[in-house]
Amino acid sequence: MGKKDAKGKKAAKNKPTSKKYSKYTIDGDSLKRARSCPRCGPGVFLMDSNNRLYCGKCRYTEFKAKDKPAEAKPAAVEAK
Repeated sequence: MGKKDAKGKKAAKNKPTSKKYSKYTIDGDSLKRARSCPRCGPGVFLMDSNNRLYCGKCRYTEFKAKDKPAEAKPAAVEAK
């Protein structure tokens, strides 16, 4: 005879809490908010990664512009 599987209620899994307070900054008397999703509207913030902005709700992605360093132009060749 083997062990019986435990049946019944499963243990509740606690989800991580929302940290929307981290999307607001106070500078003096002004309140600054992080960018919100243009599709979902205010209240749904975009995740700020190193090269893109991403909405986890509707999967909207906006890539940040790359800043290319100034390239050295080759010296003009003088004709004799």
